[in-house]
Amino acid sequence: MKTRDTLRTQIRKKRHSITSEEQQQAAFQLAQKLTQHSLVTKSKNIAIFLSNDGEIGTLPFINWCWLNNKAIYLPVVHPFTQGHLLFLEYLQKSEMTINQYGIYEPTLNIQNIISPHQLDIIFTPLVAFDSNGNRLGMGGGYYDRLLAPWFKNKMGGKPIGLAHDCQQVQNIPHETWDIPLPEIITPSKHFYITDGT
Repeated sequence: MKTRDTLRTQIRKKRHSITSEEQQQAAFQLAQKLTQHSLVTKSKNIAIFLSNDGEIGTLPFINWCWLNNKAIYLPVVHPFTQGHLLFLEYLQKSEMTINQYGIYEPTLNIQNIISPHQLDIIFTPLVAFDSNGNRLGMGGGYYDRLLAPWFKNKMGGKPIGLAHDCQQVQNIPHETWDIPLPEIITPSKHFYITDGT
């Protein structure tokens, strides 16, 4: 079995090999699937991420959400609590900042923060995944900490992983702190691992 670091390097390399044209097509295919998702259609507050490091594109879906009066929230690295995320509303006019990882995030404004318990969905980035819902992230543990309460009592936004098809692997080495995802969506597949109840 490959180590987590080896797997992370290998799949990131695959992601980076996707052409801009393929990225664009994948983003539109993903948006098409997400807009037809029953949970999306009835959700009001949706957390998602801005693509970085070859991740699948989310802008077509974000634009659809804005047009359909759904509030979009982006993760922001917590300024005081190390390893934790805040979620701030993302509008077309939002002032943006680049964080320490080189990722754009809304400039911190406490009036725009939402509690994770008030989110309907948390669309989650990942580096690799398997068909059991195991997720390999970038190694910071941000989303594992965020999703731990949901995993324990199913309160707050339902986590759904988003990825390119090429990010699926046969098996991910599992650690005790890893939080499996109940759903993962790629441009061509939809994995329901559990019903999330």
